[in-house]
Amino acid sequence: MEVNIAQQGYDTEAVPLGSIPGKKKKETIMSGKADLIMVMNSLLEESLAAQNQNMVHAEICLSWGYKKLQMAFRMQIIDQMRRSEWLIERIIFLGGTPLITKFNTIIKLGKTVAEMIGNEKSEEKATLKAYNIAINLARKVKDQGSVEMLTRILKLQENQTAWVESQQVQIEQMGLENYLSNQTLDAVN
Repeated sequence: MEVNIAQQGYDTEAVPLGSIPGKKKKETIMSGKADLIMVMNSLLEESLAAQNQNMVHAEICLSWGYKKLQMAFRMQIIDQMRRSEWLIERIIFLGGTPLITKFNTIIKLGKTVAEMIGNEKSEEKATLKAYNIAINLARKVKDQGSVEMLTRILKLQENQTAWVESQQVQIEQMGLENYLSNQTLDAVN
């Protein structure tokens, strides 16, 4: 899953929002909110795709007997559902329409637990960057409600990134076999 914000021209540093000569400042802010809605729809698309990816990973882990890892992926699904709900609510509040029918995001399914965790790490970094871009855009259009909501999601995303990184450290330190044996339901906590 890659977040498409940069590809869609939403580099908030390079493109001044609503910079149409002769237009009033209010129209600039309204144009900026349309851009913000588009960015939020991109984040929504990523969040929905991540839910699907983690749903598949959770079921794969369960079928392999890694119940603890399956539960961790399920918790991520719940967090992503909450984020999606907040994005949908905010998009509607801003007068936009949530786009939930198209997925340009490629879902990267891992064939092994190590691949699943590795895919998560690269996606997490892209997602953190995308939320920071969206927060900067919301600040530029003076939408404090969106800044607060996006910041709340960013903090959840940072926690998820920390979890993924800790899993990779455990795999490196314990070795994959020991890590996996620790992911079964019978493993000692």
